[in-house]
Amino acid sequence: MAKKKSGSIAVPFLATIFIGLLILGGAVFFIYQRYFKKDDTPPAPKARDVKVVSYEDNHSVLLILEEPEQKCSETFVLMRSIPKDRRILFLGLPSNTIAVVDDQQQSLKGAYERGGGASAASFISSIMDIDIDKYMVFDSDSFKITCDKLGCASYPVDVEIAGLKSDGTLQSLTSEQMETFITYSLFSGGEAERAFRAAHMLSYMVNGSDGMYISDSADSIFNEVINMVDSNITSVDYKNYKEAIKLLFSQKKQYGDNIAVAIQLDGTTADSDFMPSTNLIEQVVEQYFNQED
Repeated sequence: MAKKKSGSIAVPFLATIFIGLLILGGAVFFIYQRYFKKDDTPPAPKARDVKVVSYEDNHSVLLILEEPEQKCSETFVLMRSIPKDRRILFLGLPSNTIAVVDDQQQSLKGAYERGGGASAASFISSIMDIDIDKYMVFDSDSFKITCDKLGCASYPVDVEIAGLKSDGTLQSLTSEQMETFITYSLFSGGEAERAFRAAHMLSYMVNGSDGMYISDSADSIFNEVINMVDSNITSVDYKNYKEAIKLLFSQKKQYGDNIAVAIQLDGTTADSDFMPSTNLIEQVVEQYFNQED
């Protein structure tokens, strides 16, 4: 009987081992690649969350300064913000403004005394035929702290007030001096001029402010101020508009500092009452309240 050669058995045995190793190695490589190898592929960049400002970000707030210790009535200034156009309007409203509302002659001062900020806002909404439902009522402390937060104003004072130059040149004012000027009761134009001067000074303060600081600090400024004033503005209201407000101020250097203007409400003074000009109100409403996307 012929003896089998050992090589005839070794060759297929070795081939089987080799094939098995290839299969096992492939499986190990797959598992390594799938579960253990670090992915060196750079992650896809996240989409930037860019705020698109529209006319839906427009908002109006009635600003009221109430200081019973001063020899003047409350101070009323309507603020209209249009972030898309990088514009802010401050409209001074004389406290002795009268109009026929609900078939009765009423005054702005009387409306405020009857129902506070909400009633005053409703009165102005009626005479201007616009929607104003937000208000902020400041006392002396909250007004001065707010001015300090925003940077106060450099303003051309041209009336005789103790401690201030009266030559009409720009001078840096403290918050206390701003308060003294706004509550000055001897302007030659009476309440109509005092309301305009208050609006005018606020426009100087906004235009002279550090836009990037206001933008970066907006959250903390809002939280501090809103807790000091009487207001129906909520944190949800602020959340809805804050990105547009921050963008408005952060773009001051890029597009120009003069984002705010003040308008004096023309009208007729009879005795102690002020009757606003219907034509001017219509022009203001058309220019600042009728934007559409």
